[in-house]
Amino acid sequence: MDKNSGLVFVYNADRGFFNMMADISHKVLSPSTYPCNLCGLTHGAFSMRKEWRDFLAKIKPPLTFLHRDEFRKEFKLEDELPAIYIKDLRTEELRPFIDATTLKTLTGLEDLKHMISDKLTLEGLL
Repeated sequence: MDKNSGLVFVYNADRGFFNMMADISHKVLSPSTYPCNLCGLTHGAFSMRKEWRDFLAKIKPPLTFLHRDEFRKEFKLEDELPAIYIKDLRTEELRPFIDATTLKTLTGLEDLKHMISDKLTLEGLL
């Protein structure tokens, strides 16, 4: 990844008020079956965790956050979600950075932060 690359975080949830309310309810009432581990790790019931926001502020490449419906409309991909991608800012092409299977194995925010940091270090961006 170089200065012409960014990270795209894709949540396994659709945008919109009613979807958000359903997600909050699901996350609170049955967190073990909530389908978006990325949301579960990075957000509390109502907002982004401060620790995550602080971590993101230190990342060099541009960051984009998309909901499932936005991602599928923009990129025409049916990949398993949630996922994090590297996006070439010149060509708009994506390549996997952290896939859904890997995200599902993470048990805490620290695990996610370490994984992102390690991968960005390998790419020369942290």
